[in-house]
Amino acid sequence: MVNERDAWIQKVDTTLKEWCQGDCVLGEHWFVHRFNPQHPLTSSSADVAESESDLVESDVKGFAVVTQTCDIVRSCADRPFIEVVPLVEVDEQRLSEIQRSRRPQFAYVPGVAKFNLVADLDRVMTLEKAVIAQWKREPGCRNDQEIRAFGQALTRKHARFAFPDDFNDFAKKLQNRLRDKHDKSNTEGEALRALREIRVRAEPSWNNSEVRLIFWFIRDEEQNQFEGIGWDQFLKQWLKLIPESGRFQTVEGSVVALEDMTAKEYVESDPLDLDHLSS
Repeated sequence: MVNERDAWIQKVDTTLKEWCQGDCVLGEHWFVHRFNPQHPLTSSSADVAESESDLVESDVKGFAVVTQTCDIVRSCADRPFIEVVPLVEVDEQRLSEIQRSRRPQFAYVPGVAKFNLVADLDRVMTLEKAVIAQWKREPGCRNDQEIRAFGQALTRKHARFAFPDDFNDFAKKLQNRLRDKHDKSNTEGEALRALREIRVRAEPSWNNSEVRLIFWFIRDEEQNQFEGIGWDQFLKQWLKLIPESGRFQTVEGSVVALEDMTAKEYVESDPLDLDHLSS
């Protein structure tokens, strides 16, 4: 005979079998985090710093699940916890940057992008699975490509390369240009939006006293001309923003499609994102 606990465990497990990493819940929800009442660092914690609690609740527009699907569907009797991150609203420009993996603090969630919502990966909250089982599931990723991209965003958040400080200073003009021009209604803005990724490689290594830098501007396959302006002209403009200086004595760049790169070139380079050089 099934007892009451076994019955609701089975009910939770059945409900969670429909959930996947990246799925969301929308509506009025609350994110909880612990803080130091003597030194509150956020406006939310400052508002309650004089209370006796060291926990603060912040209202959010929903949550995205970041636990891996294989762990979501395991029985809550053995794996009772699940991790979620809050959904935050961003403007169209920021949404586009996040979709192109240039803001690793955030993850693009296709299923809620129509609401300009993205996942804020800086804040993670742990819940018991019985809480999730009561939510109305909003699919976050609709196909294998979107599932893979969301997983890569989570990985990039915790595994991205820490560029040396002198490189951050060296590349700041280029990074500012990319950010400022990305959504402009001109040919350069259109070209930047056609880039799927920007990667950089240091030879022989980042630790050497003299370094050769190779920038890879990885484009989408379809477009090669922008009102008659080719990729070579844009590349020339961008490379002018990163002239040789300091220990970066050689700077090269290429605009390529992904299939033009070797696997070795890809894995030995590191992605640039706009968060690295934001002030």
